[in-house]
Order: sequence, then C-alpha cells, then structure tokens
Amino acid sequence: MPELLLELLSEEIPARMQARAAEDLKRLICQGLRDEELEFDRAEAFATPRRLALVIDGLPAQQSDKKKERKGPRVGAPEKATNGFLKSAGLNSLDQCEVREVGGHEFYFVVTEKKGRPIEDILHEIVYRTIWNFPWPKSMRWGDMDLRWVRPIQNLLMIFDGRVPHTPIPMLSVPKSKGEKIDDSPSLNASNKTFGHRFLAPSEITVKDFVDYKKKLKAAKVILDPAERRAVIVKQAKRKAARAKLTLRDDPALLDEVTGLVEWPVVLMGRIDPEFMDLPPEVLTTAMRTHQKYLALVDESGALANRFLVVANMETADQGKGIVAGNERVLRARLADARFFWDQDRKQTLESRIDDLDGVVFHAKLGSVGEKVRRIEKLSAEISAYVPNTEAGAAREAARLAKADLTTGMVGEFPELQGVMGRYYALADGENSDVAQAIAEHYSPLGPNDACPSAPVSVVVALADKLDTLAGFFGIDEKPTGSKDPYGLRRAALGVIRLIVENELRLRLGDLIHDALAIIVRQKLTEDHSLGANRSLEFTVDDWVGNELAAKNLLNFIADRLKAALREKNVRHDLISAVFAIGGEDDLVRLLARVDALAKFLDTDDGANLLVAYRRAANIVRIEEKRDKLRYHGAELAIDQLVEEAERTLGLRVFDSEAAAETALEAEDFTAAMAALAKLRRPVDDFFDRVTVNTENPELRANRLRLLARIGATLDQVADFSKIEG
Repeated sequence: MPELLLELLSEEIPARMQARAAEDLKRLICQGLRDEELEFDRAEAFATPRRLALVIDGLPAQQSDKKKERKGPRVGAPEKATNGFLKSAGLNSLDQCEVREVGGHEFYFVVTEKKGRPIEDILHEIVYRTIWNFPWPKSMRWGDMDLRWVRPIQNLLMIFDGRVPHTPIPMLSVPKSKGEKIDDSPSLNASNKTFGHRFLAPSEITVKDFVDYKKKLKAAKVILDPAERRAVIVKQAKRKAARAKLTLRDDPALLDEVTGLVEWPVVLMGRIDPEFMDLPPEVLTTAMRTHQKYLALVDESGALANRFLVVANMETADQGKGIVAGNERVLRARLADARFFWDQDRKQTLESRIDDLDGVVFHAKLGSVGEKVRRIEKLSAEISAYVPNTEAGAAREAARLAKADLTTGMVGEFPELQGVMGRYYALADGENSDVAQAIAEHYSPLGPNDACPSAPVSVVVALADKLDTLAGFFGIDEKPTGSKDPYGLRRAALGVIRLIVENELRLRLGDLIHDALAIIVRQKLTEDHSLGANRSLEFTVDDWVGNELAAKNLLNFIADRLKAALREKNVRHDLISAVFAIGGEDDLVRLLARVDALAKFLDTDDGANLLVAYRRAANIVRIEEKRDKLRYHGAELAIDQLVEEAERTLGLRVFDSEAAAETALEAEDFTAAMAALAKLRRPVDDFFDRVTVNTENPELRANRLRLLARIGATLDQVADFSKIEG
C-alpha cells in the first residue's frame, strides 16, 4: 500500500515544543484523511531540533467513488414538498429522481455519484491547511511572508507512493476553503530532498521512502527518533559516569530537554572547579541544570560529585576537549556569581529583610508580598491547632521568614532556589531547624511528583501560604477559566488537598477558607499601604466578591480538584459524586474514608443487589409522587399500617439499620455503616417479591410508598445512591 512521507525542516524548534508539535502534526494530517474517508494502517511522527516528520502507511492509491442516496417525499405528495426536495437536492424536475417502493408506498429517491479525487490533490490540501493552521504556542513571521511558524521554514519534503506532489504550498495567501486556486506567491515547493546535520553533514540528501529517509539521515548524523536519541544519551552518560566511578543523577525532565537540543548526541565530561564545591549543592545543580543544561553526577555516598556531563551536538577532531573547556569556563563564571551572592547575602539576616518585602508587589489588588507574609503568619496560628505536635510560635516565625529570601541576590539570580536558600540563610542566622525546614518546604508540593511536607511546622506554613493565595484570588474573582490558570490556582488547590490528606489532618476546610478570607478583608480595612488612602474602601466595594460567595466558589473548586485527583487514581467518579452530593462534608480525610468504604461495599453481592433495589424503590416513589402530586420522602412511616409480614420485617429493619448507620457515621466507622445497610438487602428483596405496593387500599399504598422512600433516606445517610452508576 502507498506510503506518505512528510518532513518540515526549519530553524531550531524549542525543545519544550517538539513532542507536542509532532503529535499535532500527526493529529491534523490524520484527521484530514479521515474527513476525506481515507483509511490508513499506521501513522508515526518524529521531532528533532530542526525537523518535524510524519510517515503514514497503508493509504489507498486512489480515493474511492462515492455514491449517496437520499429519500424524498412520497409520490403524489403536495407540490410544495416536492419542489422543496428538488431545490435542496439541486435538481430541476422529478424525472431526475428514482421511484422506489418502501413499506407499501412509493417514494422519490435521488442518487448522486461523486468521483474520487487523486490522492495527491487531497494530500496537498490537507498539508496546506495543516501548515497554515498549525497550533504553535508561539510562532513568528519572517521576511515578507504571511505564514506563521515557530521558526523560519527551510525545506518541505513530501513523497507519496514514491512520487513528489509538485503543487506548491503558498506562504503569502491564507487558505479559505478546499480546492481553492493557489496564487503565484512565494511558496514551499515539495521535493524528495532534505538535509542532514547542520555542521557534520550539511549536504543535500535525496530519499525515496521512509526507510531510506531514516537510514540516510542517520548516515548524515541525524537520529530521527527522540526515544532513540534519549537512549543514546543515557547509554553514553552512564558509560562516562561508570569510568569515573560515579552515577548519573536521576533527572528525567532534563534528559527529555537535552534530547530536544541535539540531533547527534555526543556526551562529554567536565569538571567543577574545586573552589566552588562548598557552595550549597542546590546552587551547583541549579546553575548546571537550569542555565547550562548539564547532567549532574553523584558519588557512592549520594553526594554531588565535582564532575558534570554536557550533551554536545558535535563530533570534533580533538574528541570534544575544546567543547569541554568552553563549558567549564562558562560554568566557572556562573558559579563565581553564585559565590559572590552567597557571601554577600549572609552578611544580612533574614529578619532584617522582612521590611523589604513591602516593596515587592504580590498582586495589584492583593497588596505586597509583605502583606501576604503578615496574612500567612496569622493564618498559620489558626492552622496550628489542627496539626498535631506543632509549636505555634515556630509556625508563626517560619511564616514570617518564609518569603524573606526573595530579596536576596542568590534568589534574584536563581529564582528556582526560593525557599531553599531561605533555609540555608535561616540556619546561618541560628534559627530553629524546624523553622528553617518550613521555609524550604512551604512552596511544596509543587506538582504530583513533588514530595509533600510532613514536618508539622512545614505543613502549617505550606497550607497557610496556599490557602491565602486561593482565598485572595477567589476573593477578587480571578478564578481559572478553561485552560488558563495564570496564578497556578489548580496547583495550589491540589497542594492543599495533598497536605491535608497525606498528613491525615482532621479539619473543616470550609472554616479555614472563611478564616483566610476574613484575614484578608481585615488587613485591607486596617493597613495603610502605598496604593492610596482610599484603597481599603475601593477594595471592599469594587474588588471583593464577598466572603460567602468566595468561600462557596473556592470550596467547590477544591472539591473539583479532589475529584480530578481521585479519578487519576482510578477511584470511580460516580462514587466521589455520590459522597459529595450529601453536602456539608469538608473534612477531606473523612470524605475519602467514606468513598473507600462505599467502593468496598458496592463490590459485595449485598451492595450490588441493594443498589438495584434502591433504584427500583426510588423509581416507584418518583413515579407515584408525580402521579399523586404528593411528597412521600420525609413523610412519617406508620408502623401499625405495615400489615404483611414482609413489609413489617422491612419496616423494623429500616429503623434498625437507620439507627445503626447513624451511630456508625457519628463514630466515623464507615465499614460498620455499610454493614448496617447490608442488612436491608434480604428484607428489601422479600418485600418486592411478596408485597404489592400499588394496592387498592389508599392508606396501605401511601404507607408502602413512605416505606420505600424511607429506604432511600436510610441509604442516603452514607451517600446519594442516585449518583452511582452500573
């Protein structure tokens, strides 16, 4: 079957965009093929720093002819109906229609045939639209071109079934519709040629298919597959490290990034000047990783070694010695700056830097970082009561010093080290180790793979910082919208959830949210700050959405984040919704225990069968309430009117289970609550087998409906069973 090979060669594509761009290229081209009803066997996309490539196997050689039939009105239908049908079908008279019998009646049918188009024409249109509408996060124009691309495009390789479609891709005219005429503006002319490594093999390469393309690229010092390039880097890096009796420091994200920086990886080892090895290891690794993209090495004890690995994109006659020497010089200069900041910063205590935070803006409507610090200090005092073994004074001190390192030279040069450097400077100032640790950890967790603080003081300050951020932005109605979350509020909410759940903190989240909101409002009403004398009044009137509304919105937002986090752990979304639906549950530890117990209960026969019975009872009650225009939910059940043995047994068991479940829920013994519900299974089955609900006796009927409603109410103590699927 024919194969399509496509390559777009350009200037260097940022490493962070490459994987997504390869997937987008495959998605857009494949969707275009599906829209044209063209099937294929396999599609695979690749990215290097200079090229996006796509191969699609199993395409047809020719688009099939299409035949469509459309049924019209009956023969003898009113003239208005037949004329409307003819107009919509683009016909002039009924003579152009076929007459067929359907169900004993004759109908008009119109049959249209559409000849299949040449595949080359279709591919050209799809590639044309893809290039013009490619969703780069950032793009540019160059020269006098209207086309936008991440970097200037240099070459278009396109081969279908061994042939080159010679129709050009215009770079000035914007596509409007399929099949439009293409003007004579500057264009990309497809060819069967590409180019190898920019320096090692810059000559033109002629290819005939994907296998030939990949083979010749490798000969021209380009490894097309990112996974293969990454494996080569890891293999070379481990070999270099082993020769020096060292180990490669685990850093998957950096490996992915350097894979996107080279087409022909060559790993080289350099040395860190010994005079810098007494700097904090985080300073060394940040300078190497963030600024230079070097891979760090550790010794047998796990300590940072005085070596680094650089992944070059070149082979040199001197075996990379010049490259290593150049990178060592660059690193030496970077670390010399770090040494200067390290020495200068320690001449001033963190305590003395706190006032400087009033000059650092946190947000125009939420004041300075200094104001934020005073808020989280107060909120930390509130949270300390909920975190066992917390010394409230230490928590307040840690909150007060948490942001002070933002004014240091080191954090100004290496923003990634905020918090980390605060810990070093706090220890140098003689601060308590718990306080220093909390300063370092209060930004955590920063993501799903980041460690969650567990030390009491760290937990308090981290929780206070995130709750203040969330409360502030929800208070000024700056909530995330769609995919946009400029202030990282989703991440902050997930951090709050992890801090509470992983440390099993028993607290009412709603109360803490109200506390955080109240602290912000009180501060704005009392503090005189530089934004103007009337700023406090403006804040309350114009900026603030109201504590109750903000608290409600924020609690719902955190609940949604919790649902998303649990879904990623394969917890059934319907069980989460069922527990949330009962309302008033903002103790996350208790909520998750309830979800877990519900899941285990529904996995049993009693649970599954009781769910079926619940639905049956709920459906009956809903239908009869609608018919009778009465409300049976909440109505008092008359025990003396339960005349048949099965309904008497069920009525007594409902009362027993209801009381037992209520007691168990108060004790937070959710397993016992589920066990109490399980005892309803047999009586409910017997009731439906032996008792007629809609009896002719209206009093008995009403009481039986109240009994069924009571079953639902009993189960709904634990969760809203109507939300449960399956």
